[in-house]
Amino acid sequence: MPTWSVLDLSQWQALPLPGKMATHYQLDRQAPADQHGARLALRARSDDSASMVRTPVQIAGKDLGHLQFSWHVPALIDGADMATRNADDSPVRLVLAFEGDRSQFSAKDSALSELTRLVTGEEMPYATLMYVWCNKRPIGSVIHNARTDRIRKIVVESGPLGLKQWRHYLRDVRADYRAAFGQEPGALVGIGIMTDSDNTHSQATAWYGKISLN
Repeated sequence: MPTWSVLDLSQWQALPLPGKMATHYQLDRQAPADQHGARLALRARSDDSASMVRTPVQIAGKDLGHLQFSWHVPALIDGADMATRNADDSPVRLVLAFEGDRSQFSAKDSALSELTRLVTGEEMPYATLMYVWCNKRPIGSVIHNARTDRIRKIVVESGPLGLKQWRHYLRDVRADYRAAFGQEPGALVGIGIMTDSDNTHSQATAWYGKISLN
């Protein structure tokens, strides 16, 4: 079972976003306790900022299994709405990047991928699937990104229920990809976590636990 420990920062690379202040990620030895007591976790603090930490992987689509992850969110972001361009913030995101047939890109997405390459030195992933906590949409909803159809978000928590406690998830990645994109996934090439509050010009804090795929 591949495991990406958020407690080992050497496994992760910071990914700043052009024109954005960076979210601060650091190990927190006084993270909120779970049912087993005190724990160590990765704390994310966003202050009108947006950035990601990520790790590259290479797993064929046919070999994808179940993803396990956990996070702790003390509060939602007032006014956040991940379906709109100007309010697309979330206190927590788990981000999966996939390769695929780029000839299927629309002209808009091809131009956006090229712009991404020019600005960051990397092409936009063929597809990005995010697990998110939404203010109001029902759990299981698929939210299409307002800027590009190649980013889709699955709501795994909604509203205030579950705040201020550790939440644990077991997701079938292939099934979730099919539900979001309507086709089989290509290779998984990256895993990231992201806390952002730049669009609402607000603050957000969250803690992330370990991530594993089997």
